[in-house]
Amino acid sequence: MGLVGGLSAAGCQTAQAAPAADGQILFIGDDTAIADTVYGQVQGFLLRDIYQFRGIPYGADTGGANRFMAPKPPEPWEGVRPALWWGNSAPQIMDNRYANPYYSYADHWNYDDVSEDCLKLNVWTPALADGGKRPVLVWYHGGGFRNGNAIEQDGYMGENLSRKGDVVFVSINHRLGPIGFSDLSGVGGEKYRDSGNVGALDMVAALEWVNENIANFGGDPSNVTIMGQSGGGAKVCTLAAMPAASGLLHKVVPLSGSSTEALDQDYARKLGAYVLEEAGLQPSEIDQLQEIPWKEYLLLAGRAQARLSEETGSAGGFRGGFRPVADGVHIPKGTFYNEASGVSAEVPMLISSTFHEWAMSRTDPDMEEITADAAREMLKTRAGIRGGMGERAPEIYDAYAAVFPEAKPIEIMCLIASNRQGVVSTANAKKVQGAPVYAAWFGWEPDMFNGRMRAFHCLDICFWFYNTDLMLTHTGGGSRPRMLAEKMSDALLQFMRTGNPNTPGLPQWPEYTVENGEVMILDDTCEALNDPDREARKALG
Repeated sequence: MGLVGGLSAAGCQTAQAAPAADGQILFIGDDTAIADTVYGQVQGFLLRDIYQFRGIPYGADTGGANRFMAPKPPEPWEGVRPALWWGNSAPQIMDNRYANPYYSYADHWNYDDVSEDCLKLNVWTPALADGGKRPVLVWYHGGGFRNGNAIEQDGYMGENLSRKGDVVFVSINHRLGPIGFSDLSGVGGEKYRDSGNVGALDMVAALEWVNENIANFGGDPSNVTIMGQSGGGAKVCTLAAMPAASGLLHKVVPLSGSSTEALDQDYARKLGAYVLEEAGLQPSEIDQLQEIPWKEYLLLAGRAQARLSEETGSAGGFRGGFRPVADGVHIPKGTFYNEASGVSAEVPMLISSTFHEWAMSRTDPDMEEITADAAREMLKTRAGIRGGMGERAPEIYDAYAAVFPEAKPIEIMCLIASNRQGVVSTANAKKVQGAPVYAAWFGWEPDMFNGRMRAFHCLDICFWFYNTDLMLTHTGGGSRPRMLAEKMSDALLQFMRTGNPNTPGLPQWPEYTVENGEVMILDDTCEALNDPDREARKALG
């Protein structure tokens, strides 16, 4: 059920793709699913008429002497390389990853080997080297800049969207956290000039691979959409501001996360100096950081960040201290998109978030009955994963309650914790440029956990990718989510093709403007509204 002015009702229904016919559906062999890349041939497989390739290298191993260095191309290979299994996840702390049974059940993360040999990508395509000019989607996973991988949720799989839209779907792994974003340029000199942004440079390298190779997989290198959710949304916003990515991307879709600036380099360099101190090394010994086992390095970098935060009171922003750095070379200083004719000026944006990114009562039934007074008090210190609202919490609560009079106190809390300030700020920044911007707000709620899941963070991904019957622990499956997935995937495919998401299955989707804040509500019934939560957001300051 939706919250904004009675937004939800029975929706528009169309059918998802029929099951495959009886008979063999998986084919693999010496002459099946062989594709060329500039580095050598790869072997995939054909499943339900979609070719899949898993774990194709787009860069060299980043371990040892390559740690903290800009990505290098992979070594060419002789013969045919099997591309049959996913590439390694980037180094990240895996301890207790499945400790919470509720979230492990709902999200059932897919993790395999973890190593620094992680610059790998996956491809789904309907055809190989047929001269087709299929739109290409490149997916950047969530997890902030610290965690995740290209296939961590089943909803990330590209088969259904590839088949439905006759498009090529690519997903990538890249360096994360301290391995990808330790700015050692202040203590390591010229050799380490790129160290603060090597994870971002990996993301560019994947686009360069797409540009050079995707025609061999039936795709059009001149029509590439980059898309990401949560931390992935911030990634694609960053890529769209990077000069090195100019011309390699043509549409951008951030979901439930975005960014309009990178990390201050003075902070990043100070953190790099603290890392060196935590390792007990002098600047002349900095190369020894490349020899430390990756898990040990992540732990010592985490200690350095904690120490810097304690000593200076600076946490480096909401996403922590290891993320893309505004070095003025790879990533601009200041606000992204601030020049009308700058990088990505011609790149349209479709930006979206969910009503209840942080559904705080999913595992706490008692919170469903929280009173307004108790909610006002709790919001002083706690707002989802964010810090509290302090003494202004009652004022903010009342502002949201006035705009959403039918919402329960727990729903008001979720709306506040999930507020659209970031979406609006990013959309407004992008409007400085000439390309169109379209905004969406996803409010569909699954009938599970007694309704407490709500329109939660990550839920919308499988709708965009036509995977609601694959990501069952998010949607429950069946015709109701499938109806909305039909419309949302059609809109995404149309945006990929044309830069405009308008399709017959949705109401007219107007371009976003700063003045009116036009947004498409995505729910059982879809509706275009003018900035329905603007008055509530004003209370946030």
